[in-house]
Amino acid sequence: MQSEKIDKIFNYFASLFGDDPKCELKYSSDIELLVAIILSAQCTDVRVNKVTKELFKKYKTVQDFANADVKELEREIYSTGFYRNKAKNIIAMAKAVKNPIFVSRSGLGVSPPLEKGEFIPRDMETLIKLPGIGRKTASVFLAEYHKIPAIAVDTHVIRVSHRLGFTKSRNPAVIERDLMAIFDRENWCKYHLYMVLFGRYHCTAKNPKCDTCLLKKKGV
Repeated sequence: MQSEKIDKIFNYFASLFGDDPKCELKYSSDIELLVAIILSAQCTDVRVNKVTKELFKKYKTVQDFANADVKELEREIYSTGFYRNKAKNIIAMAKAVKNPIFVSRSGLGVSPPLEKGEFIPRDMETLIKLPGIGRKTASVFLAEYHKIPAIAVDTHVIRVSHRLGFTKSRNPAVIERDLMAIFDRENWCKYHLYMVLFGRYHCTAKNPKCDTCLLKKKGV
């Protein structure tokens, strides 16, 4: 794809969302962000933020989540959907992070400790070994918290990528490779956020706002 076309597309996105697009999940630490991302699966960021506003008052550290009662946590995150799996995975993830064996095997690339003995991995290979953490979740975490270049392929990115001709695949792994090949690495984090926001508010699955989209009008 021509770089000129890509520049036009993302210049338009910048006019909509600013030069520094922001993740809409609210958090104040790496464990909060990781939990929020897990909760955001099949759930809106607005709903997640409502839940975590109270949740993060009670659970402040990895240890807090590791010690959580699964039934109680299920009730607290119920409205995010798939609450049983999410609660189970959050607790298992926290316990794994606290496990000295896991920490010792994680090798290079762990973030500063939240408390003594608590580490959240900051590399893809280690993150995806944690319960409930897939490549998409890990990519969002690395890009948002550590600003490590990554492209998380969610439903918004898939839809926008197809409609703008960035890829022909429906396979998230292939789409990720396609996007990485055509975008400059330094822009991966920013461009991922632009596509998420554009898909969320303009290029929606139902009733997309094509009548007001300048890309559509200009035939980009």
